[in-house]
Amino acid sequence: MARPAADDEDEKPLDPSIDRLRRKLIRFMGINLGLIFLALMVVVGALVYKSYRTPPASAPASDIPTPDGQPASGDIVLPVGAKIVSQSISGDRIAIDAELADGSRAIFVYDIGEKRMIGQFALRTQ
Repeated sequence: MARPAADDEDEKPLDPSIDRLRRKLIRFMGINLGLIFLALMVVVGALVYKSYRTPPASAPASDIPTPDGQPASGDIVLPVGAKIVSQSISGDRIAIDAELADGSRAIFVYDIGEKRMIGQFALRTQ
């Protein structure tokens, strides 16, 4: 086996212009890595902030406070002559699909927790 050349064992000092270029590249790489790390921390911070700032969910109908544990009760007032076609409940809101006296249909949205009508939407065909 041949021995490596003596030039490979002894490192020669770099040319001053190449050494300046190497220092500039190292500084450039350090600045870029710092900026990437900063951007990553901003993204992580935004995700953490968003996870703690989720809007509070509305209470389910089972969590509505009622006196003495009695079932919730109240009146939902619909227009005269309205007939309920269907209804659906989600959380503490109930949507009632009703056929009105004039034959048109509307959806009434009622908040059980607040015991008030929060919306009325007419159904029309185009």
